[in-house]
Amino acid sequence: VQLVESGGGSVQAGGSLRLSCAASGDTYSNPYMAWFRQATGKKLEGVAIIDTDGSTAYGASVKGRVTISKDNAQNTLYLEMNSLKPEDTAMYYCAADRVRWWLLPSYKYWGQGTQVTVSS
Repeated sequence: VQLVESGGGSVQAGGSLRLSCAASGDTYSNPYMAWFRQATGKKLEGVAIIDTDGSTAYGASVKGRVTISKDNAQNTLYLEMNSLKPEDTAMYYCAADRVRWWLLPSYKYWGQGTQVTVSS
């Protein structure tokens, strides 16, 4: 599975961004997908996951401000982020696996990441 993120950038606090993750390869066998982020000097943090039935779960630090969605026809995962804060600054990665890892960073396939920078 190949994953390519896009949509990152620099925004001011309170702004919004929509990240995309284009998936290719054996996506059928690796349907569980998630977004993670890693700020400089910090551990990888689970942001959001979407299950095969469309159910979702979010990390506590972003809950209520982000929405994960997936276009199965386009094999593209999205992360809509609103009310961004400086502490949301990080590299954002999408991940995929055949195992439902939820927000654990144990996924087998990872993208290269897209940088999000939020200024105050």
